[in-house]
Amino acid sequence: MGFRSFLAKPFASWVVSKQKPWMRFAAQTQQTVFSGITSKAAGTQFGKDHGFSSIRSHADFVKQVPIRDYEGLKAYVGMIKDGKSDVLWPGKPLYFAKTSGTTSGTKYIPISKDSISNHINGARDALLNYVHQSGNSSFLDKKLIFLSGSPVLEQIAGIHTGRLSGIANHHVPGYLRSNQMPSFTTNCIEDWEEKLEHIIDETIDQKMSLISGIPPWVQMYFDRIQARTGKEIKDVFPDFSLFVYGGVNFEPYRKKLFDSIGKKIDSVELFPASEGFFAFQDLRESEGLLLLLNSGIFYEFIPVEEYFSENPTRLTIKEVELGKNYALIINSNAGLWGYSIGDTVKFVSKNPYRLVVSGRIKHFISAFGEHVIGEEVEKAMQRTLQYHPEVSISEFTVAPQVTPEEGLPHHEWLIEFATPPANMPAFERRLDESLCKLNSYYDDLITGKILTTLVVTSLKQGAFQDYMKSQGKLGGQNKVPRLSNDRNLADGLGKIN
Repeated sequence: MGFRSFLAKPFASWVVSKQKPWMRFAAQTQQTVFSGITSKAAGTQFGKDHGFSSIRSHADFVKQVPIRDYEGLKAYVGMIKDGKSDVLWPGKPLYFAKTSGTTSGTKYIPISKDSISNHINGARDALLNYVHQSGNSSFLDKKLIFLSGSPVLEQIAGIHTGRLSGIANHHVPGYLRSNQMPSFTTNCIEDWEEKLEHIIDETIDQKMSLISGIPPWVQMYFDRIQARTGKEIKDVFPDFSLFVYGGVNFEPYRKKLFDSIGKKIDSVELFPASEGFFAFQDLRESEGLLLLLNSGIFYEFIPVEEYFSENPTRLTIKEVELGKNYALIINSNAGLWGYSIGDTVKFVSKNPYRLVVSGRIKHFISAFGEHVIGEEVEKAMQRTLQYHPEVSISEFTVAPQVTPEEGLPHHEWLIEFATPPANMPAFERRLDESLCKLNSYYDDLITGKILTTLVVTSLKQGAFQDYMKSQGKLGGQNKVPRLSNDRNLADGLGKIN
C-alpha cells in the first residue's frame, strides 16, 4: 500500500465525520450561510444597490433581490472587468471562469478567494466519501486522468481567466500531481482531437486507475483507444477501477461506455458548474447526490411551473418537497445573487438532502403546449432501452417538427446509434408509449390527433462530434442539448448527416 492510499482512509473518515452536523441541521446551516454572505457583501456595490444592510430575513432578501441570469448580472461583471473592486463581493475575484452562453455570448463567472475552496474541496470530498464507503483507496497510488479544458489562463483587469476545468487544474493537490495525467504540455493543446491523440500517446501504456470527465468525451477517448489497439478498455487499463463523471445524465451513455470498458467498475457522480460545486454522490448504491449546504452557497428553489411568472415562489431548503421539480437558484460567496444557473433539480431524500438533476429550464419542447422536459425524454429512452437490450446509443437530441412535408406535426428524435434496433418501428412505438406515460399533455395531443407519434431519425456515426466540431465546441465541458423548442440543432445535424 502506497502512502497516498494509506493516508487517504483516516482523512476520509475525518471528512465524513465533519459532514454529519450540517447534514443533520440543514436549515440552521443554510441560515448561517445566508447571514454570513449577505453581511459580508453589504458594503459592495451590489449590496448597496439592494439594501443588504437592512436585510434581516429571507423574506427581506426576496423583496430586494430579484432572480437573475447572467444577463442580469452582466453590468456588474462589466464593472469588475473595468478594474473596479468591491462590486459583487469584497475585493476582486481570484478568477473568472469563462463559459459559453446561449444568449449572452461568453460568460465570465467570478470565483473569489472565499469560493475557490467550494470548487476544489467538493471534488476532493466526493472521492474521500467513496474511499470511506468502499474501503478502496488503492486507485490513488496509480495514474489518474482528468479530461479537462486547457489550464492556460489569460488576464482580464489583472484577473486570471479561463475554463473552470483549467482553473481547477492549478489546484490539484501536490500529493496527486506526480500521478496526474496528461502532462501539462498536452493539457494546454486547444484543439480537442489533436489533444486527444496526445493524451492517448501518454496514457496508453500507463497504470490508469481513475478516469474522470463528461461521459460523451470519455467515450470518445475510449473509442480512439479501441480503434488504435483493437482491445477493450479493461485490457488496455487493467487497473482502471473508478469512473468519475458529471455534467450530463449518465444513463443514456451507460451501456455503451461499460461495453467499451468490458467490465463493471465503480463510478462517482458530481454536480459541478462554473458557478459552484453543488453536490456529489456520497453513497455508492443510493439514488441522489448530497447537496453541499455549508460551502458558501445559499440555495433557493423555484417550482418549475412558476419559473417564468412575475413573482415566483422562492423556497429555502426546509420548504422543499420530495419529487417536485425546482429551478435551482444560488447566492454565493463569489458574488452571485438570486442567480439562476439554468438547471432543474428534484429531491429524492430530505434526511439528508439528496437530489437528482432533472434537466434545464430552457431545454424543453412545448410547440403545442406539451412542455416535455429533459428528464422525461431521458427516462423514456432509458425505459425503451430496457425493452431493446440489443440497442446502444452514442448520443441523441429531440426537436419539434411543426411543418413536416406530409402528415401531422411530431417530435423528431435524432439518434446516433452505436448498435441500432433490430426492429425500428417497434423501438419507435415503445419510445412514444414511454413518453406518453411520462407526460400526460403529450399523450393528450397524440390521442387528440394534434400530433402524430414520434419519428426517429438515425444519424451517421460521429454526427454529433462533427456538429460540435463545426460549432467550435468539441470536447472540454461542452454538452449537447438534450432537447430544443426550435430546429436549430436538428437542422444543423441534418446538414452534417
